[in-house]
Amino acid sequence: MSVPHEWTPSETPTPSGPRPSREQVVAGLKATDEGGADLVQLLTPEGERVSDSRFDSYAADVDVAALQALYRDMVLVRRFDREGNALQRQGQLGIWVPLLGQEAAQIGAGRALQPQDMAFPSYREHGVAWTRGIDPTELLGIFRGTDHGSWDPKSAGFHLYTIVIGNQCLNAAGYGMGQRFEGKVGEDPDAEATICFFGDGATSQGDVHEGFVWAAVYDAPLVFYCQNNQWAISEPTERQTRVPLYKRATGYGFPGIRVDGNDVLACLAVTRWALEECRTGNGPVLIEAFTYRMDAHTTSDDPTRYRLADELELWKLKDPIERVRVNLVREHGVEQEFFDGVQAESDELAERFRSFCREMPQPAPDRMFSEVYAEASPVLDAQREAYLKYHESFETEGSR
Repeated sequence: MSVPHEWTPSETPTPSGPRPSREQVVAGLKATDEGGADLVQLLTPEGERVSDSRFDSYAADVDVAALQALYRDMVLVRRFDREGNALQRQGQLGIWVPLLGQEAAQIGAGRALQPQDMAFPSYREHGVAWTRGIDPTELLGIFRGTDHGSWDPKSAGFHLYTIVIGNQCLNAAGYGMGQRFEGKVGEDPDAEATICFFGDGATSQGDVHEGFVWAAVYDAPLVFYCQNNQWAISEPTERQTRVPLYKRATGYGFPGIRVDGNDVLACLAVTRWALEECRTGNGPVLIEAFTYRMDAHTTSDDPTRYRLADELELWKLKDPIERVRVNLVREHGVEQEFFDGVQAESDELAERFRSFCREMPQPAPDRMFSEVYAEASPVLDAQREAYLKYHESFETEGSR
């Protein structure tokens, strides 16, 4: 299948030519510019459905019911995300990583996946987890510090969260190479692909670029999905790259594309196309979902120290959930009863999420030993005995 956007490696400046100035390099579309002809958008911030001949066919099956389902996904995910924030503030969680504002980027990509595909997340992909059938309560142990994730990655098609920045790109590249070596790529309806999620900050990590190299060299069926929320904690995108992130793919020999990350329909369509490219043997693809992190990096971060309130207010006007709601009302005549029903469902989910968190049992103190090594050893046994004796000394003193 041909690539549905202009991409020619010959556009890259040759070493023999004069070195372009910074102004020439960023001319037309800077790293932090949102618009331009390259941006794929199917729903405007005002909720208007617009056409893009490159990708309309990949969203042709999204009727009113399907759009309502995407809206429901985003509302429910946002609701339990807000509860996670509140639970951390109440001391129930050690930390929480919010996704506020990135619901469309995650739900669109997640719903594009087929059951046989594999997803590698970082630590913010709660929306993708939702689309892979992971109950939100299964995320709580990670942020409470009691487990590393309670689901089976293989059966869910969703790897455990990765805390080390960018490391999942190497894991995903290896997995995708395995799919290629095992002949799981081609025209077969059950052909597989892999998708790897990371943020704009991770693109400055060596692991991400190593993943690019290996995936390109071995034509791995791997979609690199960068959620560019424009802030790597307190570091803005323009401090990390001169050009838009998706243009970096050219240097590795595979296509890159930028999609409106607040447009769930466009994210769905572009990811479907990219996954199809990979399944049919056309190698890796880089997607840059241009979005915005409307909350803190984590609950240990204070974004008011490094970004202006005006910037946040501007992006609130591009809310990914609101644009779908407006489209459903204006173009499809969806009644308020539907929205009230989704709100009631989100209230029920929030209550179940809170109750589960507050009722989580406290793990036994020796669990750190039993769950780390597959087999015991004399050294481990001695450490365990010493730790438990030390731990019991506090209980003894407290009973006096």
